Amino acid sequence: MRTSNPALSESVFREFNNYGNESMTINGTVNKTLISLAIVSISAFFAWDMIFLSAYSGLIMILAPIMGFVIAIITIFKKEWSGITVPIYSIFQGIFLGLISGFFELSYPGIVFQAVLATFGVLFSLLFAYKLRIVRATENFKLGIVAATGGIALTYIISMILGFFGISIPLIFGSGPVGILFSLFVVIIAALNLVLDFDFIERGERYGAPKYMEWYGAFGLMVTLIWLYLEILRLLSKLRSRD
Repeated sequence: MRTSNPALSESVFREFNNYGNESMTINGTVNKTLISLAIVSISAFFAWDMIFLSAYSGLIMILAPIMGFVIAIITIFKKEWSGITVPIYSIFQGIFLGLISGFFELSYPGIVFQAVLATFGVLFSLLFAYKLRIVRATENFKLGIVAATGGIALTYIISMILGFFGISIPLIFGSGPVGILFSLFVVIIAALNLVLDFDFIERGERYGAPKYMEWYGAFGLMVTLIWLYLEILRLLSKLRSRD
């Protein structure tokens, strides 16, 4: 089972021998995901006002995702700590999302509500399609999403490196037709990663993974949802800037 989400790869399950212990379930993972979403939402709510009240909001917006990344790495290598690390990860990501959403809202009023609505609309639509087996996580499907996600990641890394030298990749990050099409493509790929995440969680229950893997499954799903939300926010901002 391949997945482009580094937190949710097939090798995660190969090491387990869970006989006699309580196992991971889909319902348990859903509950942990809801808890994680609640933590993100609450921390984002409190961070929202920082853009108006704190002179250090810019610094916090840089440090929060860095701390979230560190906690994510710890979670990946210490999956048994997921029950502790995932809520902490959710706090840092919530702070980052609250701040960056606030900045976008200042420039484009109403954009955050649209992005949140679109993100959950995509989530439930794909979940519905997956449950009905309209969308299937076949090996070719997985390989295609892995390749596309890797290409996007490489593009972002190159862009970040070039940015240190004052060089920007033309067209794709602008609000022109090419930039909008690129953002739309990224949104589609981010959305399709959800299908791979659903497949991973379903297989986790089938393999009888340990109970703490419910938190780990929720973590992987949160990684994809946060990425999807940010890309939708970016796409909407490009569309709004053309009005």
